Amino acid sequence: MEIKEYRIILRDIHLYAYHGVLPQENKVGAWYTIDLSAVVDDTRSIADDDVNSTVNYADIYEVVCDEMKIPSKLLENVCGRILSALFARFESIKEAEITLAKDTPPMGGDRLSSAVSVKATR
Repeated sequence: MEIKEYRIILRDIHLYAYHGVLPQENKVGAWYTIDLSAVVDDTRSIADDDVNSTVNYADIYEVVCDEMKIPSKLLENVCGRILSALFARFESIKEAEITLAKDTPPMGGDRLSSAVSVKATR
């Protein structure tokens, strides 16, 4: 068997943060939903069943939480910082994609969200 791609995926991370262009967004905050996918360039964990052979998804989650705590005007900036931090911390990540959605942007509408998706490679 040949492994073509190994991807770690975190879905529906739900965090409260203070991002936005409007001053009130930085004061009041909002809920955000994050989906993240990372292609890992090391497939040893598939055979050896050892967490030390992979990128621990709890560590990825920690990076996301840390970067979400830093207020930004643009969701694009938040995504870029999260991706940069992931590549800096985990050598075996060769590609990653993140979608960051503001669950209730200040535009009116019921159940509206706005999102940005950014994909990067090493």
